[in-house]
Amino acid sequence: MNRRSFLAASVTAAATTLTSELVRAESPSSSASPAPSNSWSFWPNGARMAVSLSLMFEAGGQPISGAGGFLAEPIQAGLPDLPTNALFAYGYTEGIPRVLDLMDKHGIKLSSFMIGRAVETNPEIAREIVRRGHEAAAHGRTWENSYHLPPEQERQFIKDCADTIERVTGQRPVGWNAFYLRNSVHTLEILQDLGFLYHIDDPSRDEPFITPIRGKDFVTVPYTFHLNDLVLPPFQGYDPAAYVQTLTDEFDQLYAEAATQRRMMVIAMHDRVSGHAARVRPLDRFLTYARGYKDVWFARKDEIARWALQTRTQTPVVERGPAGLTGLPGPSR
Repeated sequence: MNRRSFLAASVTAAATTLTSELVRAESPSSSASPAPSNSWSFWPNGARMAVSLSLMFEAGGQPISGAGGFLAEPIQAGLPDLPTNALFAYGYTEGIPRVLDLMDKHGIKLSSFMIGRAVETNPEIAREIVRRGHEAAAHGRTWENSYHLPPEQERQFIKDCADTIERVTGQRPVGWNAFYLRNSVHTLEILQDLGFLYHIDDPSRDEPFITPIRGKDFVTVPYTFHLNDLVLPPFQGYDPAAYVQTLTDEFDQLYAEAATQRRMMVIAMHDRVSGHAARVRPLDRFLTYARGYKDVWFARKDEIARWALQTRTQTPVVERGPAGLTGLPGPSR
């Protein structure tokens, strides 16, 4: 049995050990109200709500010195940070295969935002992500900021990543995520020129929205900080029961609101964090709960972006005004 088959079998076997009490506790309440049959459906096939998962493929794309991690003492400048780099390596040796097996178990397709150098370092992992039906999206040539670069250098930074992903996986990225969401004032135009359809670097809404860029629509599929495994206690202070409760509360509130407005839930994962066994198991429990609702659409972000364009009359359109102190776009219409 190869390693991937072993992992898949292990996840399946582990899932069968859940007690009947736990399954009952995590099944949808019989009092949950279905989407009104006469209401406008905001999502495909009458779905009431969308749930989208991101998996950041950064392992192997970080700087060898000063990449940062979960260790309190920074390494001396210019020297390789061996334990932090080993922590990143966990993402491709264990984390990504484990998350992919979990997605297979639940029949969910996610969006993987890939660092170009990580793809070059581990091309088989990148190809496996795409082979299993997940979206390959762009996350930069390296795991570093690009907002400070001159426009042509920023363009090349993004293009190099997209070209690498396409060359290795055969899939041309249409989605973008910047390092810590920090884009420049030129990024959206650059993305549009390079054929991108959407970006996720905006946590301001619980639904996708459109920004016209030079007369052509460009989609934002919002990100999340509060359901991000790097913001939630990553290791120290991590409480798996509290994590499941947080996910469930988010889901239940958005599901209730989705009776009358377009709602989407976003879960952001990183290969070296959510790929750990103690993180996958609680996520498995939440997905078991959420999959019990038959009117929820588990979608890749490129699918959400295309649906937002297809249903433009139901999608907020945000005109981007002159850059102000916040840098945020202007009012909705």
